[in-house]
Amino acid sequence: MTQAEEVRLVEQSRRGDRGAFEELVRRTGRLVFARVYLETGDRQRSEDLVQETYLLAWRRIGSLQDVNDFRAWLNAIAHRVVLDSVRRKGRRKRAPALRLVREEVEHVRDGSPSPNERSAMSEQREQVLSILRGLPEEYRVPLMLRYLAGADYDAIARQLALSNGSLRGLLQRGMKMLREQMRRFE
Repeated sequence: MTQAEEVRLVEQSRRGDRGAFEELVRRTGRLVFARVYLETGDRQRSEDLVQETYLLAWRRIGSLQDVNDFRAWLNAIAHRVVLDSVRRKGRRKRAPALRLVREEVEHVRDGSPSPNERSAMSEQREQVLSILRGLPEEYRVPLMLRYLAGADYDAIARQLALSNGSLRGLLQRGMKMLREQMRRFE
């Protein structure tokens, strides 16, 4: 999507055109999901937070001052939604021992990974996400879109305004950096 098309859609959305806003959602959804997932590390929670982000963005799009800054504005909303979610989650008190017993019973019933196995997988996922967060943005964003959001090469190239060759080079170098960092942790 060109900048002019995006500006047109934002202006239409500001006038209440839901179809234009839905098109903006389709065109930016993977990017927002990847950024939220990078912060949360939880796919289901990220999907919920992305929905909350777009709902809030729709309600507030009339207050957007510079239509050229739509993506930055949207990413700021997503970041605030994640922070608010963390605050809400921190306030909730749960019974951890009871939850572990319940998880163990579910594991026995359905053959899913045990709590210890899930914990190890979660720890590894957090390690990868931590390394990914530390990569330079030029490598981090394409990797997030490809491997966290599941976007194909053409969609990423259009989203980031890159040629296919440039994108593949960034992904290859980014993966190399990620692997090197992972070896240091082992």
